[in-house]
Formats: sequence, C-alpha cells, structure tokens
Amino acid sequence: MYPISRRLTRPMLKTIDSILLQFRPCFSRQAAYHWFVIIITGLMLRSDHLGVTSIIRDLALHPRCYETLIHFFRSSAWSLDTLRVVWLQVVQRRAPLFYINGMVVLVGDGVKQGKEASRMPGVKKLHQESENSSKADYIFGHLFGAIGILMGTPQKWFCLPLFLSLQDGVKAIFGWADQPERQESHVVQMIDQGYAAAKAFGKALFLLDRYFLTVPALKRLNHWNQSGTARMHIVTKAKSNAVAYERPCVQAAGRGRPRKKGAQIKLMTLFQSRAAAFESATVMMYGKEETVEYLCLNLLWGQGLYQELRFVLVKLGGQCAVLVSTDLTLEPIDIIRLYGYRFKIECTFREMKQAIGGFSYHFWSKSMPKLKRYMKKGEVHPLEQVVNEKEQKDIRLTVKAIEGYVMCSCIAMGLLQLIAVQYSSRVPALFFRYLRTPSKAIVSEATVMTYLRKSIFHLFARNPHLSITRIIRSKQEQLDFDSDSLAS
Repeated sequence: MYPISRRLTRPMLKTIDSILLQFRPCFSRQAAYHWFVIIITGLMLRSDHLGVTSIIRDLALHPRCYETLIHFFRSSAWSLDTLRVVWLQVVQRRAPLFYINGMVVLVGDGVKQGKEASRMPGVKKLHQESENSSKADYIFGHLFGAIGILMGTPQKWFCLPLFLSLQDGVKAIFGWADQPERQESHVVQMIDQGYAAAKAFGKALFLLDRYFLTVPALKRLNHWNQSGTARMHIVTKAKSNAVAYERPCVQAAGRGRPRKKGAQIKLMTLFQSRAAAFESATVMMYGKEETVEYLCLNLLWGQGLYQELRFVLVKLGGQCAVLVSTDLTLEPIDIIRLYGYRFKIECTFREMKQAIGGFSYHFWSKSMPKLKRYMKKGEVHPLEQVVNEKEQKDIRLTVKAIEGYVMCSCIAMGLLQLIAVQYSSRVPALFFRYLRTPSKAIVSEATVMTYLRKSIFHLFARNPHLSITRIIRSKQEQLDFDSDSLAS
C-alpha cells in the first residue's frame, strides 16, 4: 500500500472537491450533479476501460447503478454548453497558464477513434494519415475536434483538454434543428471552436498542424477577429509543396486593376537559394536545447486571398520545415519554440486513451439506421430518410451522450494534470510509480491516477466532511439499504 501523507492528501482532496462544487449550477437536479461527481471520480481512478461498468467496480457501487449512470448521459438536467463554459472558467482561475505576449496558447487537432457499432451516430469511414505501419489506412469510427490549452511550469508543460466535439458524420443529425450547426468542414469547425475558447481568455495563440493551413480557415479566422471582441492568431506548418508570393511592385498610374501579388516563390527552394541568409540560434525544444538555423520572411499566401503571413524556414538536424504565423509581430525564435509545444496535444490523446479511457463509450440507439459500410457514390445517406421526430430526438440524445462522456473525460484528465502540477513538488516520494525514465520535476497523469486508485478510500475516511465523500458514501449506503430491503 502507498504511504499516505495527511499534509498532502487532505488539501489534494479539498482541491478536487472545490473544483467539482463549481459545476453544481450546471445541473437543474441535485441527483444529476451527484452522478456527475461519481462519474468524474470514477474516471480518475478506474482500473480498466470497459465503459461505465469499471466506474461501478472501482467505486464499489451497487450493480443497480448501471442503468442510472447510462441514463445520466441522456438526461435533460444538464447541457453540454453549460458544462464547457464552467470548465473554461475553472481553467482560467485554477491553471497556471502559459502566456506569450499577453496571449494564452491553445492547441488544436483532430483525433480519430475506431468504432465498429452499426447503430452508433457519427460513425463513418475515415482515412488515417500516419507513418505507423500498425495503423490501418482506413477505419470506421468517429472524428473529434479537440481544443486544449498549455499550462504547467517550465519544468513540464501539459496540454489541458478544454473540450472535444464530433466534427464529421453528424451534419445530417445537426441539420434537423431549426438552426442547423456543424455544417462546415472539419478545418473551419476547428477555427470556430478555437475562437470560442479564445473568447474566455481575451487573446490567444492557436497551434495547429499543417493540415489546417487553408484559405477557408484563414477567411473564417479573419471574420472572427473583425467581428468579435477576442483576438486569435494561429501558428502552424506549411506543406512541402507550398508556394508564396512577394508583394506586388508599385505600378504607374493608369488603366487596369492593381496587381494583388508579386513573383511566386516555392518555399522549399529557399533552403538552397537563400542558404547564406540563414541565422543560427539555440532554442528549447522537446525538453532540451537545440541549435537551429532559420530564415524569417513576410510573404503573401493563399490563392485568391493573398494574406501576408510570417514564414520561418527552419533547419534542424538535417531536416527542413516551414512554419507559419498570422501574427507578424511574433519573433521567429518564439514561433519555432511554440510549434514544438504542439505535440503536447498528442501526449494528451495518448493519456486519454490509455489511462483515462476517454473514448471507451458504447452509446447507440435503435432509432439509428444501420451503418452501410459500402455506400455507392451518389446514394442517399440513411440518416436523411429519418423523418420521425421521436427517432430524431433519440439520435440527438445519443450524440449528446457520446460528447458528454468525452467531456467528463476531459474534466477528469484536467483534474489529474492540475494535481500533478500543484502537488508534485511538495512530497515527490508520495507519487512513486516505477518508470524506466521517471520525470524528476512533475509526475504524469497516469502516476497521479495510480496514487488515487490505491489511496482514494483512505482519503474519503480522513475527509468525511467533504461533499465528494458524502455523495459517494451516501450512494453506496442508499443502494445497499435498498438491496437489503428487497432481499428481506
């Protein structure tokens, strides 16, 4: 058994309890809030990923809780939007955020999760662009758009997940409403979600993969920056075949439309043609100092758009890359360093899958048409033939259950990260967990999860006055009493 330290475990549980109490206004019924607390606690310490049954086992709840837990995710006592708003407020107040030039740093990416259920909404055929030979080229599953935020300390930065939402395969479902939503492409939806998160913080820098550098994405970004109160810039990477344009030369007055662009430049050719102009610098990347060579240029980009962007050509270890920023005042060294933090969201995806089990949901609906694996081109999608209002409502509730489960997983993951940042330095030996390459500064989410799993009931016994303890204990005692009454 792990050693239990009162001076650390008591404030740790108080921190979890105080954060969960802030979600109480999200629920119109007290019972729904109690089940929310149970779900978050169960996700933080469960030992396997077999749906909600693992929560019941690890919290020693009665088996009769299963149907109630399933019903919670479809309950009308809470809304997903309210849950996200409160979580953003909690992160803004509690998390030690990473700032650069007065802006928080958001990270966005898409994550694909294989699902084989034939009556699960949003399942479709997806292409996986990966160099990993263990991954199939095509899978059936869900595509989520994920938004996270950098927080932590200089010793270790985490990408704390803010929210995830289904962004493909659900256009027909969300088109049933009076005000259709999610009808845009995955790339444009990511910009919309990033800006929605940026509004909570005022100014933000959004780190994205090269897949998201498109003209529609930049147009949507410009639209939000011009019409909204918040301000957001993006830092991303250009593709190897990307071209840019110089500014047009000043033309003499006369007839004709002014030129919008100058000479075309193939960016990758600049590594040879402008090799003498590269500068050398030392940058902290991936936890260690690296010597890089870089060249910074402001050029026009985007066929028909011709927006001025900052391009930073980087040489590192024999590899070449072109980084891009919409913020023309951002220093080249900062752009290089920031893009190195983009991979933090991949670490969050790994922990959500392997530690939390954030995608181990199994929600489906009888009202959902059976999945057609081999649809012909031009064939009408089965969802478009669903016209019954009750069936449409059942399918929408199933989508809510899926996204609600993932949202609860984001909150559980964020709580583990906040505990790791706040308490790792106080008693390092408390979080002992054998690792071949242990972290000397801040422990991982899986290490905190292992400690909680082995000590949670000791924490409950020593803190009986906290609401999280009373909720779980009352649920256990109530159901045990009911089962004893039925047996007698």
